[in-house]
Amino acid sequence: MKHPMFSEEHELFRNSVRKFVEKELVPHAEEWEEAEDFPNSIFIRMGELGYLGLRYPEKYGGQNGDFLFSVILAEELGRCGMGSIGMAVAVQSEMATPPIFKFGTEEQKMKYLLPANQGKKIACLGITEPNAGSDVAAIQTTARRDGDHWVINGRKIFITNGARADFITLVARTGEKKGYWGFSLFLVDKGMPGFTLTRKLNKVGMRSSDTAELLFEDCRVPADALLGEEGKGFYHIMWELQGERIMAAANAVARAQMAFELARKYSKERVQFGKPLAHFQVTRHRLADMATEIEAARHLTYYCAWLFQNGEYPVKEISMAKLFAAQMGNRVADAALQIFGGYGYMMEYPIQRYWRDIRLSRIGGGTDEIMKEVIANELLGRIKE
Repeated sequence: MKHPMFSEEHELFRNSVRKFVEKELVPHAEEWEEAEDFPNSIFIRMGELGYLGLRYPEKYGGQNGDFLFSVILAEELGRCGMGSIGMAVAVQSEMATPPIFKFGTEEQKMKYLLPANQGKKIACLGITEPNAGSDVAAIQTTARRDGDHWVINGRKIFITNGARADFITLVARTGEKKGYWGFSLFLVDKGMPGFTLTRKLNKVGMRSSDTAELLFEDCRVPADALLGEEGKGFYHIMWELQGERIMAAANAVARAQMAFELARKYSKERVQFGKPLAHFQVTRHRLADMATEIEAARHLTYYCAWLFQNGEYPVKEISMAKLFAAQMGNRVADAALQIFGGYGYMMEYPIQRYWRDIRLSRIGGGTDEIMKEVIANELLGRIKE
């Protein structure tokens, strides 16, 4: 359904991305999922097409586009038959690189942002640790100043692109203050002494996306690896979460839409008791409910994108969109698999992949529980300890 906030230029871009997805990604979905990997050349190809860093200036390899172009990209990558590529690209363009553009020096932008937008360097974001997931204040990785260097020690886990990344935008504690104060950001190149990929994690879904555990043992980086202001790392990284969550909502809606379309098609083809499943009221009403939920989530997400595009910072509404879209996506994928019945549970049918992949949407980028806490704080105020 075309939405009035998208211009003709937006729709031309959507058509371009959709053709790319259908021609260059969809045919390889099964192969890459089986291999539990996809080629790094996908980043280079997307860089060539101008699909990375859409909102950055041309000087840094971007397209000078607005926020809605990024929303469209998230939606269209959700149609590629697997969640992995959309997630990998989102980490690159919407999580790891925005702080470089906003807080980085010109040298850092040319060294990291430009090649990342060209697809020549792959980025990951290092926040989560074994004992610090939603509780970011509990991060234990440290960076200690030693002359002209910083010495980093700690461990990061659940890092998307962690195995293939050329560099990491890393959050580490540089001060003694507790809570959210005293964090700083660093740009650390792969291959630096003391920077080790300890293992690639084995996940339920998103199989072709690499998710890694990373170890830093007396990893020495030059003083100019510091990104932004020392001690302000938490605030440097958290401002971009709102855009990230809109992208997560848009991608969840797109993947729910694809699961719905698979189920609708199957319901017309599968014959039981002498007639197609689509002739049974229980199936028809289930599909009607699925379609209604998808549209509700889509328009809430679009509303948040429109507010964000116009310079507002609607934390409550974005959290609602991310929460509702993620939960909706899980309900729709589960209902779609149910329509497939026993065949849906077989690995040869793609619906099982939508069902597995979309489960992460209720965890990554802020869990359901965190989203509810954010919404409650906006509605009722924070509880004073």
